[in-house]
Amino acid sequence: MDQLAFQYCPKIAVFSADGGSIFLCRRKGEADYDGVFSLIGGKMEHSDRSIVDALRREKTEEVGESFKIRILPHFSVDVMFVKADGSHMILPHHYALHVDGDPELNEEYSESTWVPLKDLASFEPKIDNITWISAKLARLAEIVRDDDFATI
Repeated sequence: MDQLAFQYCPKIAVFSADGGSIFLCRRKGEADYDGVFSLIGGKMEHSDRSIVDALRREKTEEVGESFKIRILPHFSVDVMFVKADGSHMILPHHYALHVDGDPELNEEYSESTWVPLKDLASFEPKIDNITWISAKLARLAEIVRDDDFATI
């Protein structure tokens, strides 16, 4: 019997404090999306004690400790993805708000930018699903409370 093994890869959609822009980073050296703008985040590791720990670790590894965000750990927009090598991934996308600090990109990215949501559909090159995922996540701003967030 064939078994499917999925990698769990939480992603973070960081919105500006006013909710009008989204933070994207250009991938560098990645097999499926080299040179394409994406959201930050990555694979959950066995050493992560919780999803919040995984989100904190990935955020810190990819954009630095000083880039502070408030994240909604208990709400996500989930996507399944099959990589070019055939591996399967579950990608829960989490809403976050930028609190403070500038990004310090690691070697996975060549640049970062804030894209106004009104320009996101035409902004390229980006992973195609970012437009509809960010629209769904932005709706959370209408219903969440301060105590729903974790600061990482």
